Amino acid sequence: MIKTENLKKVYRTDEVETLALNGASIDIASGEFVSVMGPSGCGKSTLLNVLGLLDTPSDGAYLFHGTDVSDRSERQRASLRKGNIGFVFQSFNLIDELTVYENVELPLLYLNTPSGERRERVEAALDRVQMTHRRGHFPQQLSGGQQQRVAVARAVVADPKLILADEPTGNLDSTNGRQVMNLLAELNEAGTTIVMVTHSPADAEYSARTIHLFDGKVVSENFIEQEYAAHPGA
Repeated sequence: MIKTENLKKVYRTDEVETLALNGASIDIASGEFVSVMGPSGCGKSTLLNVLGLLDTPSDGAYLFHGTDVSDRSERQRASLRKGNIGFVFQSFNLIDELTVYENVELPLLYLNTPSGERRERVEAALDRVQMTHRRGHFPQQLSGGQQQRVAVARAVVADPKLILADEPTGNLDSTNGRQVMNLLAELNEAGTTIVMVTHSPADAEYSARTIHLFDGKVVSENFIEQEYAAHPGA
């Protein structure tokens, strides 16, 4: 599903040049659950932004479903993201002025999904994360854990094949964090590919493979037995 070859990303200002990715090459198959780890500033979030077609590489190739998308325009990248990629962010990124239902519905509006189908999909997604009873609430009326569950529902409502999660438990306590990680594990078991950036070794144990970055490069990978990955702490 995802393949990068010698991926580089340089950020430039008038005075400073920062090399965020320095030849990162990864290969992720459909249905995998992969964690990306490394110290702050090593390029984890930059890599996730490139994989999510939110940013473009300065050099190297990015193949998504076998097609090189490295040099696509913003409009082309936005079109590819719709229905293909779901995002879960550390800061939830819910829209305060919209209700829970409306936040989850938003990706389907971008896809011009018919109203009847939208309603069914939103209700199913909210039920999946056990947030149906909060459908009329606004984000600021929810706890952090509840907001992240809504964010997961928004990420899956269009049935994407890939979910990118950037520190999904970073703002949550351990109990809510485990609930969110269990949700991601259930989605992966149902066939969704998940790539997650995390600082948490406990969260990484939910994945089957961990990619370690340092100074914008892949320095190591390790695999976790699938049975253990699905049930960390067992």
